Amino acid sequence: MSEDEELMRLREARMRKMQQESEENSMDQAIQQAQYQQEMERQKEMLLMMILDAEARSRLNTIKLARPEFAQNVEMQLIQLYSAGRLRGHTPLSDDQFKEILKQLQSSQQRDFKIKFK
Repeated sequence: MSEDEELMRLREARMRKMQQESEENSMDQAIQQAQYQQEMERQKEMLLMMILDAEARSRLNTIKLARPEFAQNVEMQLIQLYSAGRLRGHTPLSDDQFKEILKQLQSSQQRDFKIKFK
């Protein structure tokens, strides 16, 4: 076997090894990302259990099924309000209190669309 062939064989082996390591690193990163997402979701659920009573959580879960993006926005708003201390004396929120918050959030998100014809 010539030196050129040996060099090519070594280069190919090194490239395969580098590609395998890269794939393993990508898999490790994906696993770490999934674990991070699960941990964040678990923490969010624990906070929501502190913020909402059982009936209000049930309502939120129903909203998640019908309007997932709106439900995610509601969750973030509740967590922000709780973190800022604006819900401290009122938690856990009853279903009626939660309905009021939902009404406020929904009315603040509605936009008036005007179509102008020229």
